[in-house]
Amino acid sequence: MARPRTFDEARALDAAMHLFWEKGYEATSTQDLCEATGLGRSSIYNTFVSKHALFLRSLARYTEMTTSGQLALLEDETLPPVDRLKGVLASVVEIEEAHRRAGVGIGCLGVNSTVELSGRDPQAAALLGRDQERRLAALTATIAAGQSAGAFARTRRADELARFFNAAVAGMRVSAQNGADRAVIESIAAVTLDALTV
Repeated sequence: MARPRTFDEARALDAAMHLFWEKGYEATSTQDLCEATGLGRSSIYNTFVSKHALFLRSLARYTEMTTSGQLALLEDETLPPVDRLKGVLASVVEIEEAHRRAGVGIGCLGVNSTVELSGRDPQAAALLGRDQERRLAALTATIAAGQSAGAFARTRRADELARFFNAAVAGMRVSAQNGADRAVIESIAAVTLDALTV
């Protein structure tokens, strides 16, 4: 009969997620994971199968946490579409500022993983692709609603503007990771919104 687990799996997963977020996939060793989670190697492999499987679960947890927050803003029909996009941009500024104040320039695990693993990890790419499609669908719907209301420019299709907005958010995160301060990140956010509004 198998012994019951004596640890909090969700807490271990969060610890692994933060470690991958800070160091990246390749630079994180199994020993690093043991130290971060407080688990032995056998517990890690018995529970999560492999470092890669643990990484994928960590990445899925991260994308669900971050995307659910963005979708809650984008799908809030009590707010005008412009305010929904402002809310997303403001949340990125606040998150990156909190990282800067804490001295943790770790950016976004999704962006970091895309840069690190692009073209080399089909499973991570598929997970990140699904996450991006969810965000782009919500952004497209929000921008289309804003175009119908006359708040957003009609010079481009809503899906094109959604991809631009998404790329700008990624750029804000990378800029913050590279040392840009709050004023710089806020200016990128302002220019992004200016590019969409009429």
